[in-house]
Amino acid sequence: MIVLPVWKELLQWGPLLLGGAAMGSTVERVLGPCRSWPRRGALYLLLGFTLGLPAWVGDHNPILLFLPFLTVFLLCGGGRPQARLVAGGIFYTLLVPIGMMADTVLKQAINSVSHNGERVGSNLVKLVCWAVLVPVIWKLVRRPVRLSSRLWKLLGGLTLAPLMATLSFSLWGTGMVGDELVDHFVEGIAYTILPFASLSALALLAALAVLSRHEELEEENRLAGLREVYYQGLRQEQAQVRALRHDMRNHLSALLGLLERGSWEEAERYLRQLGGSPALTGHRRFCGNETVDVVLASKAAALEEAGLTGEFQVSLPEQTDIPAPELCALLGNALDNAIEGAAGAEDRTVRLRARADKGLLMLRVENALGRPVKRGPDGAFVTTKGEREAHGFGLAGMEEIARRRGGSLEAKAEGGRFQLTVCLPLDGGN
Repeated sequence: MIVLPVWKELLQWGPLLLGGAAMGSTVERVLGPCRSWPRRGALYLLLGFTLGLPAWVGDHNPILLFLPFLTVFLLCGGGRPQARLVAGGIFYTLLVPIGMMADTVLKQAINSVSHNGERVGSNLVKLVCWAVLVPVIWKLVRRPVRLSSRLWKLLGGLTLAPLMATLSFSLWGTGMVGDELVDHFVEGIAYTILPFASLSALALLAALAVLSRHEELEEENRLAGLREVYYQGLRQEQAQVRALRHDMRNHLSALLGLLERGSWEEAERYLRQLGGSPALTGHRRFCGNETVDVVLASKAAALEEAGLTGEFQVSLPEQTDIPAPELCALLGNALDNAIEGAAGAEDRTVRLRARADKGLLMLRVENALGRPVKRGPDGAFVTTKGEREAHGFGLAGMEEIARRRGGSLEAKAEGGRFQLTVCLPLDGGN
């Protein structure tokens, strides 16, 4: 007599806990892990509550759940606020229609059975549906989604259609007219539209994965271009060394001839010219970090070619835990933007300060502006180059590096000057 109620409780609450944990880990798969256990627990409890919430067609529970659902995602999810909000709308649209259909069907099928039997059966049906969805989402989304603000806004707009279709069956449900025929008609429409709402949400998750991979490939291409600058500098230096080694016999013969004739001043001048060869001096040294030195030497030459003066004050160790491609991206993009912005300005000096101190890498680049800068609808600076589709990704790429490493990036244009400040934690990002 006592065992049966215990089993009923397990059947009622077990699926809620299991389903909440399974779907919570799936949400973290999309947004990235929650670093706070209380926030993670709140997210898991929300999803378990969503699984067990009665939400048949025409019931007001789905509309009452909507704002708390988005709020918990916004406060407890991983990633950027925009990402949490859009993901909350997508997962709401994915899960709630399944609950509405399962509850409505079982309410009619088990109408003569106790309320507990209806709830247990509905929870089990929804748990089976979630068990099918979890591996599908894990296969679609293989790593946390990283998108630009513009793409998150676009996907948020696409989410509105299935989301409003789901909410409409809570706002305008059965029982409002009191006509059984009308109620059956509304339920028939719901059984037609709600599955497509969930499928649309699943398609949006697939789109998130595809767009995120596209963004990663673009970033890899940009980093590959900066790595090419680094290796081109090394190859150029090696070519100069080989040329000097090849001509060394001729140089020694010329020096010997000058000394034999007693032309000491000419011999001294010749030695000074030979000593100033790039093959002997190597590329310019700024801080001893090979990656930074090569990139800055390349950009210093670009500054001179553009008629600008570079003032570099760099104090970085030979090795940092920031990968070389990311250092190349930060320094290269910052100076490229400065060269573009300073074109036509009266002040022809570009100032760069970089320092590693107290577990932080701090980078600041400042330059005068030759023309006013504009911001796009999302607040980001718009490139002044002609082909906007091919440019304007520098700041976005730098911001992504800073965000991924737990740092910050600030760009501002005031009083005819542009200033970029980047702060990154060292020692593994702690």
